[in-house]
Amino acid sequence: MNFVVVGAGAWGTAFALHLARGGHAVVLAPRRAEQAAALAASRVNADYLPGIPLAPSVVVSADLPAALADAEVVMLACPTQALRETCGRVRAALPPAPRIKLVLSLAKGLELGTHLRPSEVIVESLPGLLVGSLTGPTNAGEVARGLPAAMVLAATANPPAVGEVQAAISGPTLRVYTSGDLPGVEFGGCLKNIYAIAAGCCDGLKLGDNTKAALLTRALAEMVRVGEALGARAETFYGLSGFGDLVATCHGGWSRNREFGLRLGEGATVASLLAHRKTVVEGHKTAESFAELCAAKGIDAPILGEVHAILFAGKQPAAALSALMTRGLKRE
Repeated sequence: MNFVVVGAGAWGTAFALHLARGGHAVVLAPRRAEQAAALAASRVNADYLPGIPLAPSVVVSADLPAALADAEVVMLACPTQALRETCGRVRAALPPAPRIKLVLSLAKGLELGTHLRPSEVIVESLPGLLVGSLTGPTNAGEVARGLPAAMVLAATANPPAVGEVQAAISGPTLRVYTSGDLPGVEFGGCLKNIYAIAAGCCDGLKLGDNTKAALLTRALAEMVRVGEALGARAETFYGLSGFGDLVATCHGGWSRNREFGLRLGEGATVASLLAHRKTVVEGHKTAESFAELCAAKGIDAPILGEVHAILFAGKQPAAALSALMTRGLKRE
C-alpha cells in the first residue's frame, strides 16, 4: 500500500520505519520544509528519534500535494492540539479524486474547548473520508527498532478497507487487532497519559511499589467509569488501548508523561517543565480538557481531578495523594 505519515516526530518517524520494513511505499511528511530538508539529508531524526537511521525506501518530503497524489492510507502523527490545523493542510493538498482508503489518527488526547476525540476532529475537517484511530502500548524507539508490539485499530465504519489496512500494517514485529468501539479506543489512549503523570508523581515522591500498584488499579477502574459515562464499552479498557497502554506508559522509562510527573514529584514546577520543550506532554492539556468534560457531565473522577489540581491549581503532589487517601471509605 501507499502510506503517507504526516508529522515527523518520534512516533511518525518510527511508524514510517515500520511500514518500510513491511515493503510499503512510505512518504514521511514533516510539517516544516527545513525539517524535511535536514531529515532527507542526514537520514536520521536527530531531534526526536536519534541513533536510528531511516530506511532508504522512506521518502521524506514536505510537499503534501505530491505526497497525497497516490496515497491510500494517511496517518496523522501530530499532537492533538495541532490536529485540526494539520487536517486543514491535508484538505488543501488533496487531489480532486483522492485514492485514500483510510485516514488514521496516531494522536492521544482531547481537543481543548470542543472536547472532541481525534477521530471526531478529523471527521469534521476531512468530510467524506473513512477515519480511524491506531493506538496501543507502543514506544516509538522500540517500534523503530523492530521489537515486538501489538496495537488496536478502530474506525468510524467497518468496510473491507479496514481489514486490508489491518493486514498491511501487521507483520512479524507488530500485531494489529481491530475494535468496533472507536470512542473507547480513543478515550483509553487519552486517559492513560493523565494517569501516567500521577504514576510519575508517585515515583518522584519515592512512594514505592504498593502505592503505584494501588494507583494503577484505581486508575483503571476510573477509566472504565469515565469511558462508560461517555458512551464507550467497559471491555475496551481491559484491552491494548486501555490497560495495555496504561501499564506501558506508567512504567516505561521512555514515557514523557511519567517523566513529567516524576519531576513534579521531585519538586519541579509545571511552568519550568513546559518551558523550551521540543516534545509534547499530551497528558497536560488532556487533563484540562477531560476535567472540563467530566465537570460538565457530572462524572466522578477523583484521580483525574487531583492531577488537574496539580497541573493547573498549583497543588503539591503530596497533598493530592493525601486527598485521595482520606476520601470516604467504600466497597471496591
